[in-house]
Amino acid sequence: MRMIVERLFKSREEMIAAVREDCLTALQQAIEERGEATFLLSGGSSPEPVYKSLSEVDIDWSSVYVGLVDERWVDFNHDKSNEAFIARTLLQNKAASANLIGMKNSAETAAEGLADCESAYQQLAQPFDVTILGMGPDGHTASFFPHAHGLEAALNPESKKLCAAIIAKQSEVTGTATERMTLTLNGLLQSRHLMLLITGEEKLKVFREAQAGNDVAAVPVRAVIQQEQVPLIVYWAP
Repeated sequence: MRMIVERLFKSREEMIAAVREDCLTALQQAIEERGEATFLLSGGSSPEPVYKSLSEVDIDWSSVYVGLVDERWVDFNHDKSNEAFIARTLLQNKAASANLIGMKNSAETAAEGLADCESAYQQLAQPFDVTILGMGPDGHTASFFPHAHGLEAALNPESKKLCAAIIAKQSEVTGTATERMTLTLNGLLQSRHLMLLITGEEKLKVFREAQAGNDVAAVPVRAVIQQEQVPLIVYWAP
């Protein structure tokens, strides 16, 4: 089975339209077949127009359970909260009735909140119908940051856990919010449709380098690119 399917577009508008339609098809099929759909989302500028466009689509959003791929350990009212980002981009308009399951809870640290987060995400129907990933210029995806504390556990191929606590090494990419919660590699691979959205020549170069190398700790997106369990659909535009 071919594990990477590359869809390269001439413009971001074309890419956004394709991702939107692929998400819509998968969600609608899940609702028709099983009565509900699970939709796991990343933050970031690349998927933002996809979410805003999907919010206008007339499907049974009350049957869609929206979760996060990862989260900074910050409150909902923080400007870096992924949960708040999803709430204001997707859970608007016709999608306002979707069910949003966040990762941040009342625990002081991500490590202390891990058990409750794991319990919440284990309640979601698996495999997840659609999981959307992004990738940073440092080669991270989800909150798999290079050489982060907790990265080895998050990428453990033997783990059955869905969630992991991460403390990233502070960088221009992480900013000051280095404490994170993330789906594990196992969690990401519990997906019917696993999508990676990347834009720009710089990130395409990082992606190609990730395909070629094998140091996962230095370029953690390799764990997703090089796994052989679930097809990865890569969407790219300049």
